[in-house]
Amino acid sequence: MPKKVPFLFAPLLVVLVSAVAAAAAATMRLDYYHTGTATQEIFSVDRVVIEPAPWPGNPQKTVDETNLGKYLFEVRDRATNRLLYSRGFASIFGEWETTEEAKNASRTFSESLRFPEPQGPAQIVLKKRDSNNAFREIWTTVVDPKDMFVDSSKPPSPGPVIAIQNNGDPATKVDLLILGDGYTASERRKFESDARRLVDVLFSTSPFKERRRDFNVWGICPPAAESGVSRPSTGVHRRSPLGASYDAFGSERYVLTFDNRSVRDIASSAPYEFIEIITNSQTYGGGGIFNLYSTVAADSAEAPYIFVHEFGHQFAGLADEYYTSPVAYLPPAVKTEPWEPNVTALLDPKNLKWKDLAVPDTPIPTPWSKEEYEAHSREYGQRRAQLRAENRPEYEMEALFRENRSYEVKLFANERFFGKVGAFEGAMYEAKGYYRPEVDCIMFTRSQTFCAVCRRAIERIIDSYSP
Repeated sequence: MPKKVPFLFAPLLVVLVSAVAAAAAATMRLDYYHTGTATQEIFSVDRVVIEPAPWPGNPQKTVDETNLGKYLFEVRDRATNRLLYSRGFASIFGEWETTEEAKNASRTFSESLRFPEPQGPAQIVLKKRDSNNAFREIWTTVVDPKDMFVDSSKPPSPGPVIAIQNNGDPATKVDLLILGDGYTASERRKFESDARRLVDVLFSTSPFKERRRDFNVWGICPPAAESGVSRPSTGVHRRSPLGASYDAFGSERYVLTFDNRSVRDIASSAPYEFIEIITNSQTYGGGGIFNLYSTVAADSAEAPYIFVHEFGHQFAGLADEYYTSPVAYLPPAVKTEPWEPNVTALLDPKNLKWKDLAVPDTPIPTPWSKEEYEAHSREYGQRRAQLRAENRPEYEMEALFRENRSYEVKLFANERFFGKVGAFEGAMYEAKGYYRPEVDCIMFTRSQTFCAVCRRAIERIIDSYSP
């Protein structure tokens, strides 16, 4: 267990971080609006701000070489076109555009790009993957640090910053920020307890376990007027500080916030590269989007699994490997090789994406008890849907989860290629055409371990931030 550290008020934390990294650049943030439909995208600048905390990243690792994300942004010096900074990411719009609603309506989402403040005018170039998976420019704008409209004012204090785990200079560590939503002022101690409990779960899971000292973890819990967060499907609405809500895209278990401005202003008091939002709620739910944030219902019995699974999405761009649960996304018209590191369309079986990790002589595709698993999943899914439709107590849903996991453990234990890397059909919400690396993984079921491919992907991200 990490040693408890007293509360640090945000201004003091900024001073301490600045003293450790005196040469760190300021953190500049471009907030913008992303509007469109399934076939159109329009961008417009909202504001450019200087955040209170200095840039937390490693100044020697400013260019993203992972080739992950649906989108990529670049910061280039206007005078020389030199690449100053880049990051791949995914977005809420990027998910929403694949839903049925996006075929018939337009929506606007607030998004942000964070980067070290440039010394002079810089070109911001936003790119998106095309049908061949190559990044193509879709928008560009200019930021000038000397522009009088760059907002350097400090947002209202969200409350004290908690040093949950401080292993050193943010520039040489991965900085994870835990934000609480739906906690009243009197529940702040509960937030700290929830945050520490879930952080300990993350760092008991490999490869995070072995790399714990490469992480700093901070916490902020802005006080809510009332306890809990919104769950529209049951008529519950809350004006929580971060705006987290169940039922995103009509999926009862999907927890997101669409209030990007509030999230960014609250988070700006602490150094961070990654954000985890824990909601003061019990109903099973969570979400995770690469390089945006992840969420978890703190009081769910499945919170330990949800926290780690959803953080896998946000941190390493890991795809969902499950395919028998309902989702709001429509299947792609044409299957291309996914950018996510742990799924493949297997368009070229001889050049498997993770070929170097596959055991020799393992058949590709790799056989497994797919039909039996799917038959059980259909029956399980019907029972789960009925419990939600009848708004049954959460402990009944939790009992069903345990029963289902017991079945999966027994089924997979008898698999010939259990624990072996291959190409197992069924992944990324599709029963056919997408493949996962192992028969089981945290990204497929409520397993407690990542497969070898996911572990390597996570290690790669850690290495991209730490020395």
